[in-house]
Amino acid sequence: MYRVLVADDEPIERQVIAKKINIFFPDQVEIFMAQNGVEAVELFKENNCQIALLDIAMPGKTGLEAAEEIRTFNRECSLIFFTAFDEFSYAKRAISVKALDYLLKPCSDEDIIGAIEEAISIADKNAGLGTTAGDNLHMMDRITLDKEVDGDRSNVVIRETISYIEEHYKEDISLQDVASVFGYTDVYFCKIFKQNFGKSFIVYLNELRIEKAKEFLANPDINIKDISSESGYRDASYFARVFKRMTGMTPSQYRDRVVV
Repeated sequence: MYRVLVADDEPIERQVIAKKINIFFPDQVEIFMAQNGVEAVELFKENNCQIALLDIAMPGKTGLEAAEEIRTFNRECSLIFFTAFDEFSYAKRAISVKALDYLLKPCSDEDIIGAIEEAISIADKNAGLGTTAGDNLHMMDRITLDKEVDGDRSNVVIRETISYIEEHYKEDISLQDVASVFGYTDVYFCKIFKQNFGKSFIVYLNELRIEKAKEFLANPDINIKDISSESGYRDASYFARVFKRMTGMTPSQYRDRVVV
């Protein structure tokens, strides 16, 4: 069971997010809910959670402050923020805690599912390889301060973003990696990305990888396990899980349908 913390000062928001996670990950997650940052830190530590979804704007102790404290306790967990556009002005601090993703309110089911799937994959990887997120906590040194983007510059960034993802989708890339290429903080790049693509970075990346996987699956000479890595997924089980959710079929079933 994956231990997931959901922290939001709005009771309805907490319940909705928790319900969505339970629906899409039945019998896989145990959810703990907090109504503020102080309670979030306490519950996270008490239950040794692997994943935390935190509203940035909470009374008493903000989601950012809670995340900073959580990071000192667990450097391997996945931190996912809920945020609104007008909060990006003060969310620069989030880069120091190496957040996995930023879900812009209102959060779509696809954004939540994609972020949780990625977090679960990271939890599996950490458990199997004993990796530490501490090796990745260097983004502050690589990112400049936010810059406002005019129309022409934004178009260039989007074209270059598409090109970069197309070139590196097989690698273990993150939103932070792409943001650093263009000199933006991850939170601000998240805003630009969502405004232009209408979806989160993780959702966009998964959609691209699955389309690439479909192309590979059309060739019966390529082993499905090899297709997993060629499509950019860490392991075959994670690949199969995402593929089935997005297509309604397992990779083998899809191959049987398209290969004559």
